[in-house]
Amino acid sequence: MSLKNVRLEVMNFLEKDVDALMEKYLIPIDSIWQPTDFLPNSETTDAAFFEELREIRALANELPYDFWVVLVGDMITEEALPTYESWLMDVEGVDQVNEGGNGWSKWVKQWTAEENRHGDVLNKYLYLSGRVNMKEIEKTTHYLIADGFDIGTDRDPYKNFVYTSFQELATYISHNRVAKLAKDKGNKRLSKMCKIISGDEMRHHNAYSEFVERIFKVDPSQMMMAFHYMMKQKITMPAHFLRESGGKISTAFEEFSNTAQRIGVYTSKDYVDILQKLIDRWEIGKITNLTDEAEKARDYLMKLPARMYRLSERMKIPENSYQFKWVEPAVSK
Repeated sequence: MSLKNVRLEVMNFLEKDVDALMEKYLIPIDSIWQPTDFLPNSETTDAAFFEELREIRALANELPYDFWVVLVGDMITEEALPTYESWLMDVEGVDQVNEGGNGWSKWVKQWTAEENRHGDVLNKYLYLSGRVNMKEIEKTTHYLIADGFDIGTDRDPYKNFVYTSFQELATYISHNRVAKLAKDKGNKRLSKMCKIISGDEMRHHNAYSEFVERIFKVDPSQMMMAFHYMMKQKITMPAHFLRESGGKISTAFEEFSNTAQRIGVYTSKDYVDILQKLIDRWEIGKITNLTDEAEKARDYLMKLPARMYRLSERMKIPENSYQFKWVEPAVSK
């Protein structure tokens, strides 16, 4: 049987548990937070609304330039959600057509619905802050969705679940660190907003990690090979095609990454920490019944974090901020 057919068989076998996993990891729509919980109430009196708006703008002036670059980049990454949903809907074993869609397609749709709130709330906050150039941000988001992405997973569910396990933990770290920076500057509203987003990302990370755990139990060798493949080629960030208006594809991503590293929101060390966490969570060192090739893949994975830590220590990050079109130079208001 081909690897593709084996993966499809495993996905079909695991589908029986998807409803229970959705109940475990996703929150009912009427119970979960919504963007309006963190934004000024536009239905209240003009005086109350504008008082909250003045507070948002006053506190926004306390946050430094690099902070705004990272917050904008995080928001744009979240707003490119249509790309992520369309990619996951095309994964082997995900069927959104027959009989109204299978369990996996239900998961993708409900996961997407939860993720959609992240870009929504951050977008509205940025608009109200008065500190950013929304037209340029909107152009970048438009470009990012139009350009799509290629994360190197093909339609392989094993590779895609490694990717989402890794990426959801990365976004948890980024939003959580932004929340702390905002709190340190006295911006409680923005801090709570980013903190609750990071909580969603951690739940989603735990879900995708459990998907991988379940695959390891039924197809350990091929799951190991998929993990090895993804880490050998390195995890590509979802916004790796990021560009500003007038720029070529990917030209803004490196500068955005440099900024995130410079202020400690997401660093090369974090990348290696995530890899180590996945190795520990999936107990890679204890998995048995592997083929010779999968044994070699496991040996490679077990040694990889130490090697990558050494490389991360030698990385140099530019000290000067790049001037993004997204963020206008700070002005007093």
